[in-house]
Amino acid sequence: MNIGDVARLSGLPAKTIRYYEDIGLVTPLRSTNGYRSFRQSDLHKLAFLSRARSLGFTIDDCRNLLELYEDNSRASADVKKIAREHLDQVDAKIKELIEMKKTLTHLVHECAGDNRPDCPILDDLSTAIAGEATVAKAANS
Repeated sequence: MNIGDVARLSGLPAKTIRYYEDIGLVTPLRSTNGYRSFRQSDLHKLAFLSRARSLGFTIDDCRNLLELYEDNSRASADVKKIAREHLDQVDAKIKELIEMKKTLTHLVHECAGDNRPDCPILDDLSTAIAGEATVAKAANS
């Protein structure tokens, strides 16, 4: 299969497939004229990578998961460890987003949204900037 076929079947852009090749996640055969020739196993790896990336796994995680997938003597505990660490990161991100939503909801509620220049949203944003400058100044002293 050529890169266009594999792109269509895997749902990945050709550019992504080339990138995955560049970083060693897939290694298609090369014909005598230099064209890539993808095997069914390459297509399977690309589908695997596509799914893993859609779940938010990093490239390094994908590399490790792919190695474990190809290792018949793997321990499922190793796979679970990678997934558990990623799940912990997802949970932390969800908590951050919930806090962000609470803050934005409060600020939007507090802003009158009228013709007056007073705006609690801008006040909060400028306070954060001023606070960071104060912390940076204190750290440099």
